[in-house]
Amino acid sequence: MPFNHFDEQGRAVMVDISAKSPTMRTAVARAKVYLRKETLADIMDGRVVKGDVLGVARLAGIAAAKKTPDLIPLSHPLALHAVSVDFGTDPETGVIEVESTVRAFERTGVEMEAMVSASVGALTIYDMCKGVDKGIRIGEIVLLYKEGGKSGLYRREDKS
Repeated sequence: MPFNHFDEQGRAVMVDISAKSPTMRTAVARAKVYLRKETLADIMDGRVVKGDVLGVARLAGIAAAKKTPDLIPLSHPLALHAVSVDFGTDPETGVIEVESTVRAFERTGVEMEAMVSASVGALTIYDMCKGVDKGIRIGEIVLLYKEGGKSGLYRREDKS
């Protein structure tokens, strides 16, 4: 399958989506943040000096979804209809899962918006906690689900 972000001369181009019909698009992405168990406990108990870590990460993730075309050169500016950022925490392992859901009635998918949102949410957790936990690690940024458009439904089978 050829890449559609290149023209016949191999130059990068923004894909022309003008002839496509808008459909409802949804994407869900996740990023994992690995912290010390004590750091996660501090976050959950509101003891992080910089403030409400998950509240700020939620706002950062929402803002990031809206800024995706400014960050990813060939992505299209989209009118997003909904962005939500939620968190799953595991006190036993010190892991926070940042999950972003993005919806829009558009001509192209919202996968990149969901992935940028989850990534920036994770980076915000790192930023707010780096002073007390130098070993924080971010990983497994993945698309979990997408629907809409001609490619239809995608659901990640591997949940790790």
